[in-house]
Amino acid sequence: MQKRKLGHTLEVSAIGLGCMSLSGAYGEALSEADAGDLLRAAYDRGVTFFDTAEIYGPFLNEIQVGKGLGSLRDKVTVATKFGFRIVDGKPGQGFDSRPEHIREVVDASLKRLGFEYIDLLYQHRPDPDVPVEEVAGTVGELIAAGKVRAFGLSESNAETIRRAHAVQPVTALQSEYSLWTRDVESEILPTLRELGIGLVPYSPLGRGFLTGTVAPGSVKEGDFRFKMARFQTEAADRNYQLVENLQRVAQTKGCTAAQLALAWVLHQGEDIVPIPGTRRLDRLEENLAAAAVVLTAADLAMIEGAVPSGDVVGGRYF
Repeated sequence: MQKRKLGHTLEVSAIGLGCMSLSGAYGEALSEADAGDLLRAAYDRGVTFFDTAEIYGPFLNEIQVGKGLGSLRDKVTVATKFGFRIVDGKPGQGFDSRPEHIREVVDASLKRLGFEYIDLLYQHRPDPDVPVEEVAGTVGELIAAGKVRAFGLSESNAETIRRAHAVQPVTALQSEYSLWTRDVESEILPTLRELGIGLVPYSPLGRGFLTGTVAPGSVKEGDFRFKMARFQTEAADRNYQLVENLQRVAQTKGCTAAQLALAWVLHQGEDIVPIPGTRRLDRLEENLAAAAVVLTAADLAMIEGAVPSGDVVGGRYF
């Protein structure tokens, strides 16, 4: 597995593993043993970058990741996140990035992970009630205390990134980025490159849709995607035509649609480290093989012609 650098701080595998689905979201949570097996299988195949968050589960995901990777602690980079208010174990209660809450979350995350430090700590979403300068300053104090190695943001705009970076250097921005979600390209990605900040795309496979394995109407209630606009039947029918276009291009390259979609993301810059998630070993291996797919300028143009961003129907959330 090739390595890439996030900011000037963290060297990680070119493809990481998003761990959210291990604790549910797309179905039942995996057992601790099965989650651990998948995490260690990822490491054995070259993955050194793993992404979790307190809200995944909630809390269960950090436990799974900590136990699954505990014996490999010094060989892996683990990111987690704070920023959502969780009441009585239930998410969806708004945001909370107050300095005292950040400190509480970090201590709780460290306990669940069983780690002495967090490699990369993201603010999961901006908190409209807390200036990002306070957030950055608090994380800077945690870095100085040895509890955190690097600071990250998620789904922040260019102005917020600049304000945070002026207080505490930002190592990475995590945002959705894929062939069907390209919002970051106009302003955010140039800002990251100006400041030397890496981009960590989550959902680089469009929450599985770009793989061609999620047929319109196949997402059922209880699945995280069920209420998302792009997965609603009419929108999914139209979007799937783009996936079929992608599959035809993939055939010419001798790879799968998933591999082509991931390779496209990887080819957008050496400062980009996608974190596709999966619960299955065969999908993990398929995703990691994307790192070996070489694309020419003509290939990239063909891919973007097959999946024009302006042709995607429906918003990426609810």
